[in-house]
Amino acid sequence: MTIEIAKPEHLNSIMQVIDDARKIMRANGNLTQWINGYPSAEVIMNDINQNIGYICWNDAEMVGYFSFLKGDNPEPTYNVIDNGKWLNNEPYGVIHRLASNGKAKGVAKACFDYCFTQINNIRVDTNNNNLPMQNFFKKYGFTYCGVIYVADGSPRDAFQMVS
Repeated sequence: MTIEIAKPEHLNSIMQVIDDARKIMRANGNLTQWINGYPSAEVIMNDINQNIGYICWNDAEMVGYFSFLKGDNPEPTYNVIDNGKWLNNEPYGVIHRLASNGKAKGVAKACFDYCFTQINNIRVDTNNNNLPMQNFFKKYGFTYCGVIYVADGSPRDAFQMVS
């Protein structure tokens, strides 16, 4: 599997991957994440324009998408964490909008393996009912750190890993 920066011409294929990922979430009982049209084509295009959108290829087929930011404070919603604490206050990377169309195994692992080549400190969050993603975080080596709240005020389980 290979990772590359997303380009505007990839938008339609990315949106199909996201739609497929949303269907997988629903089939696994996650009925509350990625609702009301999120993530929209506008959100994805914003990722692309900021050079923070990435696509996963399996041979010649696009099978995944994610957004990856890094720096001193790339995710302001992580400034407050309840019922726990972050492992450190060092610069970190954050992965958002990780999506797989389900046609290839290993999209999440390829994403995280790539991101850890860019920075050794990564924070992530997910809905508490996204059990496949939570299980992946734990299997990969992430530590549960507490609860953060996204822009609309809804809670997310937060995890961090330092490699």
